[in-house]
Amino acid sequence: MRRRGTYEDIEKLPEHLVGELIDGELIVSPRPRPRHSLASSELGAQIIPAVRRRRGDPTGGWWILDEPELHLAHGDVLVPDLAGWRRERLPVLPEEVGITVAPDWVCEVLSPSTARVDRIRKLPIYAKNGVEWCWIVDASNETIEVLRREGERWIIEGTVGGREPARLAPFAEVELDLALVWEAGG
Repeated sequence: MRRRGTYEDIEKLPEHLVGELIDGELIVSPRPRPRHSLASSELGAQIIPAVRRRRGDPTGGWWILDEPELHLAHGDVLVPDLAGWRRERLPVLPEEVGITVAPDWVCEVLSPSTARVDRIRKLPIYAKNGVEWCWIVDASNETIEVLRREGERWIIEGTVGGREPARLAPFAEVELDLALVWEAGG
């Protein structure tokens, strides 16, 4: 019988590894490659200015975080590439590591070492915890798949690819410059 992973196992990992607890199993992945990081960083850079709460606005806006550690129901600890919370659901960011409020949106940038885990293991956990939107980004193929939660299932809302500008839910007000997202590809 396999020993259940613990948060202490995550804390013991070297800095160059990312640890997650999925259904009690410790999943260890290398830090993202530069192309992966560029896609994630560029998406965040384009989304954040458009959805940030404006000074004096008591409602609205989003928190968008890079690689937040999520402490979800049933002991699952997940680290999406990006995650976003509507500020009316999470008015103040917690001080401690491990956000327990499920995000409204997550973004997973696929890499060879994480693609199966992201799609098969993490997506059902996000759905069970009430995440409404998920983007699956494939930088190698220059595509973004937009998923919307329906109950505990995911529905494909749309898929975009290539380098043309795009508007994607839940951030349809933001015109994403996909050419910049895929810039490392040439």
